[in-house]
Amino acid sequence: MNVKRTFCIILLFLLLFSAVAAVSADDDRSYSITQAFIDLTVENNGLLHVEEQYDYTFEGQYNGVYRDIPLKSGESIENIKVAAEGAYPVLKESDENGKKHLKIYLYADEAHTQKIRDCDVSIFISYDMKNVVTLFNDVGGLQYKLWGDEWDVPVGSLSVYVTLPGDKNNTYFLNPEEYTQSDKLDKNTIMATTNSIPKGEIYELLVLMPLDDFNNATYAKHVNENGRDKILQNLHNSINERNFWNTTYLVLGLLSILSPVGALFTYLRYGREPKVDYDGIYERELPTDDPPEVINALIENKTNIGKPNMKGFQSSIMNLIDRKALKLNVNENTETDIKDLLLDFSNVENAKLSLSEKKLINTLYPFAENEILNLSTLDGKLSSEYNAKSFMADFESWTDSVEKNSESKREEYFNDTGSTMISFIGIGGLIFGILIAILGFLTNLGNGLYCIIAGIFLVIFSIAIMMLPEDIFGKWTETGRVFYLKWENLKKFLKDNSLIKEHPPESIVIWKKYLIYGTALGVADEVYEAMKLNAPNLSDYDDDVFRYHYYGGYGLMHAAYSTGQSAANPSSDSGGFGGFGGGSGGGGGGAF
Repeated sequence: MNVKRTFCIILLFLLLFSAVAAVSADDDRSYSITQAFIDLTVENNGLLHVEEQYDYTFEGQYNGVYRDIPLKSGESIENIKVAAEGAYPVLKESDENGKKHLKIYLYADEAHTQKIRDCDVSIFISYDMKNVVTLFNDVGGLQYKLWGDEWDVPVGSLSVYVTLPGDKNNTYFLNPEEYTQSDKLDKNTIMATTNSIPKGEIYELLVLMPLDDFNNATYAKHVNENGRDKILQNLHNSINERNFWNTTYLVLGLLSILSPVGALFTYLRYGREPKVDYDGIYERELPTDDPPEVINALIENKTNIGKPNMKGFQSSIMNLIDRKALKLNVNENTETDIKDLLLDFSNVENAKLSLSEKKLINTLYPFAENEILNLSTLDGKLSSEYNAKSFMADFESWTDSVEKNSESKREEYFNDTGSTMISFIGIGGLIFGILIAILGFLTNLGNGLYCIIAGIFLVIFSIAIMMLPEDIFGKWTETGRVFYLKWENLKKFLKDNSLIKEHPPESIVIWKKYLIYGTALGVADEVYEAMKLNAPNLSDYDDDVFRYHYYGGYGLMHAAYSTGQSAANPSSDSGGFGGFGGGSGGGGGGAF
């Protein structure tokens, strides 16, 4: 198998270079941030006004500096202004990966023709942030990273000024405490200065304020729950955890080599596929008569062979439609001019269904009205946490049923000894990698950098091997290998329009099977495109399977499932509030 050979080569390459640190070439220029000033003003309407000053010292020629300001969900930033002393600035704004990216070009002359070189420049940035201040039922809170962990260089010192809306019963915390040089609260103003903060570290402010200090706080985030006790508990837990790691013994980074060595041994011992007497190029007919959801579980879901995913759920719906257990109707919504896709359950009682198919019906039926489910509105219904949890629980029951149904075939077809071993290696490597990376960041010993590099490598390596297909380290039996290759060759046939054009199906019945099993194999769109090209009278077929795909049933069901996943697992708005590193702001910056 080519992918296995490629992986083996990559694995050997990683083994060879696992202890080698990448060193940046010296390009005869450098810069530093000698000091920074952060001035925060919390308005009584919940708006947070931020003013920043960064004093740069440049050695060599530079184009300018940049500042990345992370924005958590629901937060917004506006009124961004930039100024400079010692250079002429030109600001370019962009939004990148949940951050506001400020690229500030600096010029030595007013005409903007000369780049800066060997000089000191002070950068001034101001902006307003909404939905950063959070108002709970019992307290107002601000958690803000005064210095983020994404800066390219350390800062010599940080001076902080925070103006609060009231001057009574305010409580504040600055973490980590070891960076604080001095701090005090004078009426409604917090003032603090720090020692040097290393690159990659966070310095964070947490303020708890009386609710009475806020009036018509339209720019604050409102959370309908008590927050004080949970915030303080999160804060204390974070402090205790950091103190624990500060006292942990340093672990040698070279031990990270054990993970790739174990992975290589596992592959050589358990991952190489057996040779089989099958050399087919493609398959035109279904290799077996297994239900589409079982084929999805065994063939398409390679990360967990035997467990179906949403594509298997969709293919099972289409299979039930094809067998007339479910009927499909299309109605035009006069209010929106959009065609609603309706699943009719009236024939279900007369149909002969497997256990997993009954569980599929049980998953969808609660959202039907008078035995009719409007797929166009299912997404909205699953935005409710209660409905979403019910749906996801039933969906998991369906996946368990299919998994149990395919268990005997998995045991006959697939040897998972190697994949089980690699799971332990991956989890162990991930935990160990995180541990030595943290120790490397916390220690001032000479081998701290090596621990950081080894830890990062081990984390990336561990995540990578756990995300690989299960049959990289596990292997198919001889019977299972033939089963797998035949279905993969059918998938190859369905994806290749030229092959279908050369050998088109002889009836619309076969097209329907292609579409159903193509959905299970993750190539439904390719099959439908091939149908449109090779069956020019396709629109003449009044068939519910084709209409399910044509009118967007696949997309509607996928969107509803995604909404259900998100709504069923909401994160409490105060759940991470108070925990070190969970605040707004922060980010980083550098020079270019």
